[in-house]
Amino acid sequence: MTTTPVTDFVPAVLNGTDWAAVEPLLNALVDRDVNSSGDFDKWLMDRSELEAAIGESAANTYINMTCDTADEAKQAAWTAYLEDVAPKFKPVAFILDKKFKELAERFDKTGGYHEVLYRDTAADVDLFRDDNVPLETELAKLDQEYDKICGKMTVEFDGEERTMPMMGKYSESADRQVREDAWLAVAKRRLQDKDAISAIYDEMVTKRDQCAKNAGFDNYVQYIYKAKHRFDYDTTHAYAFHDAIEKHVMPFVAKLDATRKSELGLDALRPWDLNVDPKSRGELTPFTDGADMVAKTKAGFDRLSPELGQMFATMGDGSSTNGTDDGKASFDLDSRKGKAPGGYQYMRDRSRRAFIFMNAAGQHRDVETMVHEAGHAFHSMYSAHEPLVWYRSAPIEFCEVASMSMELLTMPYWDEFYPNAEDANRARRKQLEGSISLLPWIATIDAFQHWVYLNPTHSRQERTQAWLDLEARFGHGGHHTDSTGIEEECEFTWQRQGHLFGVPFYYIEYGIAQLGALGIWLTSLEQSEEAALDLYKKAMTLGGTRPLPELFNAAGLPFDFGPETVGRLVDRVQLELDKLPE
Repeated sequence: MTTTPVTDFVPAVLNGTDWAAVEPLLNALVDRDVNSSGDFDKWLMDRSELEAAIGESAANTYINMTCDTADEAKQAAWTAYLEDVAPKFKPVAFILDKKFKELAERFDKTGGYHEVLYRDTAADVDLFRDDNVPLETELAKLDQEYDKICGKMTVEFDGEERTMPMMGKYSESADRQVREDAWLAVAKRRLQDKDAISAIYDEMVTKRDQCAKNAGFDNYVQYIYKAKHRFDYDTTHAYAFHDAIEKHVMPFVAKLDATRKSELGLDALRPWDLNVDPKSRGELTPFTDGADMVAKTKAGFDRLSPELGQMFATMGDGSSTNGTDDGKASFDLDSRKGKAPGGYQYMRDRSRRAFIFMNAAGQHRDVETMVHEAGHAFHSMYSAHEPLVWYRSAPIEFCEVASMSMELLTMPYWDEFYPNAEDANRARRKQLEGSISLLPWIATIDAFQHWVYLNPTHSRQERTQAWLDLEARFGHGGHHTDSTGIEEECEFTWQRQGHLFGVPFYYIEYGIAQLGALGIWLTSLEQSEEAALDLYKKAMTLGGTRPLPELFNAAGLPFDFGPETVGRLVDRVQLELDKLPE
């Protein structure tokens, strides 16, 4: 892995959240004469290294803020970056983008290695508007407020104050009354902030629609597809994906729900019955804390692939609970009060060191999150050799193939978490079922966002009805689950999906990638683990240097997420489930 900068333009130590330190370097790039192809290569490398340094400083500031939303200094540092650096950086970055576009055309560097970067940058140049810079700052601050609201959410349950992630384990309790009490406690706590969260979303929708109008688009859907560089698919493909889920996946879910209801001996399923083991065997307990989870995860990776095991080991032992710990840590895993919700992997671009953030609470879904985020880290490590920072990441649709593949490829080694064979098989069944039954939720969130931004002046009541209509199409509630008496709680389940707030339209990527990950998993079954891992490495090493269909093809996958692909994969997962001991 190459981690030594190939330019001396940027100081070895640079605080990229200090505009006074950054501005002279940016201006030097703006003003530099570029008179030859060699000059262009040097200019581009210097810009890459500067943006890597700025990105790493921003990453560390963001990580520390999410790890401790109650720390005013960490909150203030992130707010200062949002207010003092990001708005000033974007206009200069636009000037540099225009300069790159002009230079790439002058020196005939719009194809080959530069093709993807040129295509993406040209789109960004077309989209940029000065008027949108303050709107983007306001949107980032609104998302920060959403995180703060969610980070403060706790309930008193089972004799202790517990965070929302900590409450997840009760959804797997064999005691139905415990499950119901836990579900209601969480749902009612979330309802306390429903109006505040709705107000944040109202503002976000209005500001995003304005961004689109400022850039000359009729609506935000058109704008965001170009902003996300979706050159290889459009809304017709998204709608085809929705239809494929309805046609092929909903019958699969119906079968699972019917079996669940029968095995639990219930007249009707309630929302708190959807995560418990159908045989009422109680929750799975795979690990005790973050450090224990990391140790077991490493053991599994060592068996799957010594190379992946060694890569994972470079991140540490999982015991750190202090954010980045001044750049020394790569994990902050355990759930605690004041921590932002969710989980993510963040690559620090200059040191080329990954960081994994999550809210582990001793549940099986934490195992899934751990191997998922590790897959992102592997992708970052495999592409860390790329000299240009923009090519050290890929389109999100393929980044998620990297992570979701690890959820499936590690399954044979989950006995590291579950020495009892019955528990290990339960976990594998849960993973396989979830790999398909997650798809309706993905379709719901994607279709919801299409509706929201195609109807930006909607009322809250209209939004609620749109949500309920999609639940009727894709959700358990519209098919086999009784929500009598908890109608209001079910009307606001969309608020728990952080992507809607912080990264709009980033969700169908999970569906596209899940199909790709299932394809890699099938390669491991039909050929060998070694063949699947070879294709995985080959594709991930490309980083973002090639267009999306080529990345899929490098992994031995078709770039297709329509009915034929969905139907074939659903049938194959069902076949493997039929073989798996219950």
